[in-house]
Amino acid sequence: MAELIKKITIMKGAEPDLSAATYQIYDESHTMGNALRWMLMKNPKVEFCGYSAPHPSENVIQVRIQMYDNLSSLTALIDALSALDDLCESVEEAYKTSLTSDAYERWDEKS
Repeated sequence: MAELIKKITIMKGAEPDLSAATYQIYDESHTMGNALRWMLMKNPKVEFCGYSAPHPSENVIQVRIQMYDNLSSLTALIDALSALDDLCESVEEAYKTSLTSDAYERWDEKS
C-alpha cells in the first residue's frame, strides 16, 4: 500500500502562535503559488506573503506568511484557499453559462 503524503506541512521555524510560518504544499506549482499569494495579500491582516518553488524537480511550493497583531497565519491560509476555491467555482459557472447560452466569440479560420 502506498504511503499517503500530507498535502500541507508546517516547516520548522514557525512561531509558536503561527503568526509567522512557512507552509510546504505538495503537488502544486507556480500556478497555485502565485494565485494563493495574490489571495493572501488581499487580506489586510497579512503583513507579508511570498512563495517559492524550491527546485524544478520537486513538485512542491513553499508559502511564507507573516501576520500583523500575532494573528494565525494558518487561519489566513485556510481563508485564502477557501476564497480561491470560491473564485474558481465562480469562473467555472460563468464559463459554463457562456457555453450554454452560446454567448462566446468564435474563431473563424478564414479570417
